Amino acid sequence: MNRDIFMELLARREFKAVRSILDVMNAVDIASLLSQLEDRELALAFRLIPKDKAAEVFSNMGNSLQSQLIDVFTEKELKEILDDMYMDDTVDMLEDLPANVVTRILEAIEPQKRAQINVLLRYPEDSAGSIMTTEYVDLRGHMTVKEAMAHIKQVGIHKETIYTCYVLESRKLSGIVTAKDLMTAEDDVRIADLMETEIISVGTHADQEEVAGLFAKYDLLALPVLDADECMVGIVTVDDAIDVVVDEATEDMSLMAAINPSEKTYFETSVWEHAKNRIPWLLILMLTAAITGTIITRYENAFAAIPLLVSFIPMLMDTGGNCGSQSSTLIIRGIALGEIQFRDLFKAVFKEFRISMVVGAFLAIANGLRILIMYRDSHLAFVIALSLVVTVMLSKMIGCTLPLLAKKVHLDPAIMAAPLITTIVDTCSILIYFNIATMVFHLTI
Repeated sequence: MNRDIFMELLARREFKAVRSILDVMNAVDIASLLSQLEDRELALAFRLIPKDKAAEVFSNMGNSLQSQLIDVFTEKELKEILDDMYMDDTVDMLEDLPANVVTRILEAIEPQKRAQINVLLRYPEDSAGSIMTTEYVDLRGHMTVKEAMAHIKQVGIHKETIYTCYVLESRKLSGIVTAKDLMTAEDDVRIADLMETEIISVGTHADQEEVAGLFAKYDLLALPVLDADECMVGIVTVDDAIDVVVDEATEDMSLMAAINPSEKTYFETSVWEHAKNRIPWLLILMLTAAITGTIITRYENAFAAIPLLVSFIPMLMDTGGNCGSQSSTLIIRGIALGEIQFRDLFKAVFKEFRISMVVGAFLAIANGLRILIMYRDSHLAFVIALSLVVTVMLSKMIGCTLPLLAKKVHLDPAIMAAPLITTIVDTCSILIYFNIATMVFHLTI
């Protein structure tokens, strides 16, 4: 939908036309369109959304837009929206809104739903319990297919998903039945004879990244969540798992660029907040890089004897940093996908060692020949070639091991990405280069 046309219709107060447009649009697209409106027009446009679609649109909006609308909603409007929102969407919204807004929302929610929300809010952040919903279809093993279908028709409209139903006995999960199973079975078949008992589940305190990994591994639509007593308390649906994947990928990208992660969008984050998220790591990396300067100063005599040595420093540092970044990126990605574990450390190191031998040899030969042709100096060519081989080997070892070590000590492996690896490798490559140069040319420090 063209924003200008929509704005023009809204400005001319052609509400019937606006309503007809919103009636056929997808809820996600409506949320995106409304995010481009001015504050004054936002509430007006939202009130024109069909009632059966308003809650879904609201749950797809950013926190800032939700806060703006909550400020102008009447108590009745707020209650209607919240009553139609799924439990997990409400909890996600409450976790990110200001305290005064949260208070108003909780006051507008009916007591029974408020009690359920409070339970979900008490689970640790980024756990399965914090992202699950309590709105699922539960069946009993003694039911027939006909009775189960009648039950689904009665309660399904209020549940987040009916594609997978859960068979409970005294709150214990005994099996699962899919909608496909129910629709293709005879009416008199008992649920106990139809259900699948090989169940994949998680505990309430399982990490959300682990939960998302199970969805990818087993192609799930929903995943049951059990408490410490093995009683079923909720489900995580595939849309929430996708949100987790996006959030985790965004966080990893930020850390890999040496930026403290933020849950706000780029434009929602103020200039000061952007600067605050970037300065700490930049300071650390800058001060760490000062070590490289100290090492270079230590080899002033070598520079004085052979000034040409200085011109190869950027090439060696860049090559080492790039090699380390390549290895760390692949290892971090492997860890994220569950392909690489800490127990694979030596296996990964051995593989990177062999890769570094091949890569280092090619780069050394290329640069050695270039230096021989340009400077007619075999000693200099040997120094650069050998420095490249050792630098490439060391940088790939560092890029391979640091993410795995970070994972072992419960740090995010993404921290050990390009900026930090490059800084460490820069220092190492300088030490390697000048030690080889002083030995080959018999220089004094």
